[in-house]
Amino acid sequence: MVRAFVFCYFFGVFVAKAYENLALHKSAWQLAPASGGYEHSANRAVDGKKSNLTELGGECTASSFNQTTALWWVDLGTLQSIHHLLIQYATGNLRWDKQNYHSSSFLGFYVYISPTEIKEDGVLCFRDTNYTRDTIPNPVNITCPYHGRYVIYYNNRTHKPFPDGYSAYAYNDLCEYGKALLNMFYF
Repeated sequence: MVRAFVFCYFFGVFVAKAYENLALHKSAWQLAPASGGYEHSANRAVDGKKSNLTELGGECTASSFNQTTALWWVDLGTLQSIHHLLIQYATGNLRWDKQNYHSSSFLGFYVYISPTEIKEDGVLCFRDTNYTRDTIPNPVNITCPYHGRYVIYYNNRTHKPFPDGYSAYAYNDLCEYGKALLNMFYF
């Protein structure tokens, strides 16, 4: 009797993930930047610096006071494959907790991924409906697997009454806003 042996070889594909900050040093824009002798350029949120988390420290963007709408976007230059977003808020260099006056300003924010600078042209990637002053993290890490050229941060205080803990006005005091591309390497 002859026996045959069958050998099966499984060739595996190994995948390594590497993330790149697609927003770093890209062009950014914001609605109603703060004034008063300090540089609050929208580009401060994509400069790679976050050692001074006060809106007056030269590393964060800031919107002007008493605005009902906060709008900020970064142009990634071309259509990109985005995996996740990282948002570092201004803290005033104070402990991040419900006592921090900034925590109420970011509640209820939205993030859109769009082919244009118009949020309605894109897809809603994230809408905060659950965070409170006790639970909003800083930084916020959001999984957002979409393609787009513009990443848009939006918040508003236009429809009263607001949920408990929300500030009366909307702000976009951002210290760093990073977008990550998922790269796959095959071996």
